[in-house]
Amino acid sequence: MRRRWVKVLTIVVVVLAVLGIAADRVANHLAEQEAAKLAQQKYGWGQDSTNGYVHVAIDGFPFLTQALGGQLDHVTLSAGDFSVNTSSHAAGDYLNVQRLTLDLHGLHVPSLTARSAQVDLVTGDLTFSYQDLSGVVTRLMGQGGALTVGPAPGSNEQEARIRISGPWAGRQLDVVASLLAQRGQVEIEVPGMQTSGYDWSIPLPDNVDFTAATSTPTGVDLQVTGHQVVVGSSIYGG
Repeated sequence: MRRRWVKVLTIVVVVLAVLGIAADRVANHLAEQEAAKLAQQKYGWGQDSTNGYVHVAIDGFPFLTQALGGQLDHVTLSAGDFSVNTSSHAAGDYLNVQRLTLDLHGLHVPSLTARSAQVDLVTGDLTFSYQDLSGVVTRLMGQGGALTVGPAPGSNEQEARIRISGPWAGRQLDVVASLLAQRGQVEIEVPGMQTSGYDWSIPLPDNVDFTAATSTPTGVDLQVTGHQVVVGSSIYGG
């Protein structure tokens, strides 16, 4: 009889453990979905694109223990395929952001129903493909044909060097230009060409800014960093 009770008790413990894990995973998934929705509302990532997306992944187990304790160790936020426009709203000025990834370290959540959180450290990167850069450069600066943007040597700190080539104003253009990333904005400067107003504001959380810009074989990569960052809270307040 005693063995039978031990067996029953063991089964009950296992069932409760499984149910607890399942409940934790469900709560984790719902929290990730809500956080992604709030991020999209606040920063506009992917709202105007059929292919745009925002994903949130909350690391660590159990999630509910972290949430009840008011702190999440690590959350990854990724977005992509959304566009930004220049400050002058020039025709054809839309620039597609291929990918944005933010790693949030040390989130302090005041309550389970909170719509914002303070983060100790945010790191991440943002990528523009050369195809998208070629498209916007052609639309804004093209005179006579499609322009092509590719990598160039010499990137330094917040300035990525890019090469622009193609037919332009009756001649063949081949020039090294700069893509500057600072104070939440990206600007393309081309020697000998009027590019005033060709700057794009990138929607990032407050206190997060660009720290480096690099031309890679496939695109321009921008590094971002922020300390004591407040994330969340929809555009409608709260």
